[in-house]
Amino acid sequence: MTILATSGEGPHAIPVSAAVRAGPRRALVGLAASRGSLARLRADPRVSLAIVSTDIAVTAYGRARVLDDEVMTGVVAVEIEVERVADHERPTFVIEAGVRWRWTDSDAERRDAEVRAALAALAGRRSGDAR
Repeated sequence: MTILATSGEGPHAIPVSAAVRAGPRRALVGLAASRGSLARLRADPRVSLAIVSTDIAVTAYGRARVLDDEVMTGVVAVEIEVERVADHERPTFVIEAGVRWRWTDSDAERRDAEVRAALAALAGRRSGDAR
């Protein structure tokens, strides 16, 4: 499970299904163009991305910017430049599983796969940058 938190009048967090690691200090997420989170990160680029899965619990803190206004129809690609990572691993517990979820609509499932593929392709094209 990946959760994007943005700033504004107060913190706001949403689960995101389309998130791709784009390098050691970069992540890409796909957001619907109509999302309030998109407006908030444009106004204040400070964000965090919490990732929880089997044996993983980290929060990446950084700054977000729109990388592509329409990576797919109605979907904006957002790049997060990670400034620091908090690793929540502790010797006193183990995360055995992340949140289990599945699409209940086949069109939404297909579209999500297409968005993730488009983000992965964008990450691959950008990996040659001198960043």
